[in-house]
Amino acid sequence: MTFPHSLVAWALVVVALIALAAVGAVLRARTTNAGLRRQNDQLQRERETLLRHRDELHAVNSDLTKRQSFELAEVRKDAEEETKAVLKAAVRTLQGLADEQQVVIEKAQTKYGDDPRILADLMAIDHTNSQFGRRAQGIAVLCGGWLGRRETVASAFDVARSAQGRIRQFDRVRINGQVNFSVVSRAVEPVAVVLAELLANATNYSAPGTPVEINIQAVPKGVCLIVDDAGLGMAQEEKDRAAELLAPQAAISVSSLGIPPRFGFAVSGVLAARYGFKVSVDSVSPYGGVRAVVLLPDELLTGDVPPSPAAGNTYEAAAPQPQPAAPAPTPLFPPAAQPAAPAPQPVVHDTTAGGLPKRRRQSPVSVVPSADSEPVPSNEATASRLGAFQRGTRSGRDMTTMEGPESQ
Repeated sequence: MTFPHSLVAWALVVVALIALAAVGAVLRARTTNAGLRRQNDQLQRERETLLRHRDELHAVNSDLTKRQSFELAEVRKDAEEETKAVLKAAVRTLQGLADEQQVVIEKAQTKYGDDPRILADLMAIDHTNSQFGRRAQGIAVLCGGWLGRRETVASAFDVARSAQGRIRQFDRVRINGQVNFSVVSRAVEPVAVVLAELLANATNYSAPGTPVEINIQAVPKGVCLIVDDAGLGMAQEEKDRAAELLAPQAAISVSSLGIPPRFGFAVSGVLAARYGFKVSVDSVSPYGGVRAVVLLPDELLTGDVPPSPAAGNTYEAAAPQPQPAAPAPTPLFPPAAQPAAPAPQPVVHDTTAGGLPKRRRQSPVSVVPSADSEPVPSNEATASRLGAFQRGTRSGRDMTTMEGPESQ
């Protein structure tokens, strides 16, 4: 073999070896790819299995979460109902004690009514008792209790005066305006309680020396009782929270009212929903404070005149008659420089030896003594002013029952 032929032979050998190596590489690649595909298929199947397990676990978790939420809500509902039941029972006891205390106060007033100093002290105690009764009423309402039954109507003006007599700083309140409408009997006490809560807020959250006004206005949909104060107003978040409480969409939880609890708006919302009137605090008063509005619809109003108190009952003057002209402010305040026409003198049926009016067993809800009374010594003046308190809260004490149906 010649040298050229040797080179050709070696070249063919090299080419053959390269071809064999390439074929081997291709075979190995195919084998590797087949293995990878099998491994990928296995991993895909495992992934699908894991996803299926994940979905199953997610469904189980969702079911457990829903069940836990439901059971927790049931536990909270049961706890809330038990708490309200305990509070309601406790409040009934306290209301009973307050009623007993009221009887004791009345007997003491009858016994010592001729002494203006003692009478003034007794009426101060009576006023404190009326505030205690208002708070007990509010707690009872939040716990599902009822205010009781009233048999007679009361003028819108007298309802406002009743509310005025139930708050601590009663002498800061001015009542302006009258309408020739009365509040139906079943709504008298609820409206008075709600208005008292609004007045308490107005006096508590405004400067001590500033007045709080109640304006009574007839509107196309009924009658509005408007409370204006000169406080700092409410932030939007506070207004939103108040709106939720004043128009509740569900039962209000006592534990959600804070520590110490703020009952006013919650009680007002429950009573407004129960008796069919509206309460709002989302406006600004002319003095930069809060304007609270109680809207009484026509269904809660009547043209009936409240009955006059019976002669011989004690410690009450006749309620003022509505005036067609703009009435003067509540006579707890001195008259303005140019007062309106004087109101008619009150009719006092019986008086004590000291000249003070005797107490009546039954009384309307009028709570403010007349501005036209003759000047009296300071102790008698104090007794006269404090007498407004017990007359204002008497309507709530003389209910025929403390429990009853919603249609009462």
